[in-house]
Amino acid sequence: MVHVNIFDTTLRDGEQSPGVNLNQLEKLEIARQLERFGVDIMEAGFPASSQGDFDAVRAIAQTIKNSSVTGLARAKKQDIDIAWDALKDAAEPRLHVFLATSPIHMKYKLMKTPEEVVNTAVDMVRYAKQRFPHIEWSAEDASRSDLDFLVQIITKVIDAGATVINLPDTVGYTTPEEYGRMFRYIRENVPNIHKAALSCHCHDDLGMAVANSLAAVENGVTQVEGTINGIGERAGNASLEEIAVALNIRKDKYPYTTNLVLKEIKRTSDLVSRFTGMIVPPNKAVVGRNAFAHESGIHQDGVLKNALTYEIITPELVGVTSNDLVLGKHSGRHAFKDKIEQMGYTLSPEKLGEAFTSFKLLTDRKKEVTDEDLFTILTDIQTSTIDVKKYELVAFQVQYASANLPTATVALTTPDGNRVETACTGSGSVEALMNTLEALIEEEIHLTDFRLSSVGQGRDALAEVYVKMTVNGTSVSGRGSAQDVLEAAAKAFLNAVNRVFFNQRAMVQESAAF
Repeated sequence: MVHVNIFDTTLRDGEQSPGVNLNQLEKLEIARQLERFGVDIMEAGFPASSQGDFDAVRAIAQTIKNSSVTGLARAKKQDIDIAWDALKDAAEPRLHVFLATSPIHMKYKLMKTPEEVVNTAVDMVRYAKQRFPHIEWSAEDASRSDLDFLVQIITKVIDAGATVINLPDTVGYTTPEEYGRMFRYIRENVPNIHKAALSCHCHDDLGMAVANSLAAVENGVTQVEGTINGIGERAGNASLEEIAVALNIRKDKYPYTTNLVLKEIKRTSDLVSRFTGMIVPPNKAVVGRNAFAHESGIHQDGVLKNALTYEIITPELVGVTSNDLVLGKHSGRHAFKDKIEQMGYTLSPEKLGEAFTSFKLLTDRKKEVTDEDLFTILTDIQTSTIDVKKYELVAFQVQYASANLPTATVALTTPDGNRVETACTGSGSVEALMNTLEALIEEEIHLTDFRLSSVGQGRDALAEVYVKMTVNGTSVSGRGSAQDVLEAAAKAFLNAVNRVFFNQRAMVQESAAF
């Protein structure tokens, strides 16, 4: 059976989704989970795009040992140099360098002739080869490029040292038949193609990213690129979890192997959804809430008699559990530690103590503590910035009656240690609370998005709130969870504001280091 490498670009292409703003701690946590999931290569970011992205890529490269870490670079020496500085400590550093090859991109974006594009691509691959043992070269907008031009440039970049050739459907334009035919043409006409692996990278603008990726595999591609939950620019990328399960369920059609640990799919999906604030649609294939639900009486009857009548994927295959009680009010620290280790988390003694305290507080309010609840606690703890001066919620109260204007009273401690308190009104309870928090904080704040969801089911389920706002003109997001919806909203608001302090401190440290 042919082995297919999985290239995850959630932290690069996925983070380019509108409204997504991950900090370094969140990127590290996602990277660790991707490593547990078994991806072969993870694209940690675009190091030359910003100092924050550079530092995140470097931290991931220094942390991840069982996956190859790569970074994106334009066909420019400066980008390649910066990428090397970020990736040189990786267990297996590699570079992903790209250059557009379609007529429309060469003429209007690059303003280069085809000959100039070939020369630039060859020169930059040869330059990168002086440092990087693995170089992936991408022909941006390959699906709208001239095939003979692709043959010419691919032949030359392989001679220059490229070890992977990626032909992306950058704008999600092609069809499975066309995309597969392109790879077949390249395999048949590039004389040195045996020296490099072929990779596919599909966008979902016409809803065919997964189908196109599978068509590429059928035509000799041995590396598939995509993101968790299919997030990404515009309509997103190919969903890696869908590709992984399709390869597994339809082995008769796709005799290929991967290193993915399928039971980690649900946890990986939940983590990415939580940190990005992009809620997974209930009808999303493989990971949606309704993926294993059966409403029709005919379907229910069939499933009860034999699950295979309507259920081609078992929940257990992708890590969906029954969500039974896992720990309770009387569980001790040792049982708690064993449980979180089973869930794949490794916490420092300080963070373990903080997580156990949060768990005990939750058991005082919630009768049944589930894996989803623990997942929420642990991700909050792993990405907390306890050493950063910040605003903290002391107390709040919201008064609401159908005949009266809602009023919120809030007390905070400020980054300099002072206690402040005030009250404001709003057209609803949430708006009153947001107005009060905004009044207490000195920064200029504009709330642009507010989303509410539940963690698990039942009337005592945790509420999770995701907000997006601008703080002093900088776009930032935040999240918060609590059993009370308003408390979760207040935590999300303050989480977003406090990110500004975390980012400012990081920038100061970076300036001192450089």
